[in-house]
Amino acid sequence: MKKAVLLCCVGVVACSRPVPKVQPSVHYVVGSGWQVENAWFYPREDFSYQATGLAVRQKQEKTASALTTDGEVRDDATMTGSHPTLQLPAVVTVMNLDNGREVTVRLNDRGPKEIGRLLGLSRKAADLLGMGTAPARVRIVEDEAASRHLAEILPGGPMLQINAAPLETVTQTQLKEAKAGARVGRAVPAVQQSAPQEAPVAGGPIVLSDLPATWRQGMPVAGQFWVETADFTSRYAAAREAARQGASVVPSFTQQGKMWAVRHGPFATISEADVALRHALADGLTGSHIVVE
Repeated sequence: MKKAVLLCCVGVVACSRPVPKVQPSVHYVVGSGWQVENAWFYPREDFSYQATGLAVRQKQEKTASALTTDGEVRDDATMTGSHPTLQLPAVVTVMNLDNGREVTVRLNDRGPKEIGRLLGLSRKAADLLGMGTAPARVRIVEDEAASRHLAEILPGGPMLQINAAPLETVTQTQLKEAKAGARVGRAVPAVQQSAPQEAPVAGGPIVLSDLPATWRQGMPVAGQFWVETADFTSRYAAAREAARQGASVVPSFTQQGKMWAVRHGPFATISEADVALRHALADGLTGSHIVVE
């Protein structure tokens, strides 16, 4: 009996211990490809990103103290969100096409882990955007200057990688005095590698300031749903693929320039677009996604 009471006391003490607080480790990250069911996403650096699609509320994590993909402490009361491919962190403007509201959020996580959804938003951001429980039609426009600034100052970013790269200095060797009648050759520069320059390290963990929890009112924008399955640089190649799929071809402007997109639709509802998306993914078109235009 005494042993049982002692074990209970030990258990109570153990349960009463404070849970260690997770420390932020904010850094710049792109990451490797990842998969949701039949859909594949390949993260890439893109500072002039624009897109339309569907946004959803991020699902609450069981552990509130977990870190985001870029090392921030996850907090549903901040103006943050998740994206499947953009470099992290990135600052974007999100417009709810259904009601015209706009907010600015910092993307700091990978997601959302739902087929056909382009953006996950924190509870605070979704509330200010006027979203309900259903997906919202949104337009995303990246703030290039703010996003580049984060890439320049955070560990792992391209600028810090350049600054931390080894530097090379050129030293010239001195030839001994040439003998009379001997052929004098030109001195060959010797390359000497200097010690690697370390990237500046802050005195403590980096913490990014929360973005203002504000919204701006714009005009609602009408639009229909399309399922985009592929992009081609050649209109002829896009037309051949569209004929094979029973789809259409439309011009599309990306980071690589003008492309030709193969699209199915338009669809009047999200559920119709979801069905078409799943059919495309089942046919092996793993890059298919929903756009709103």
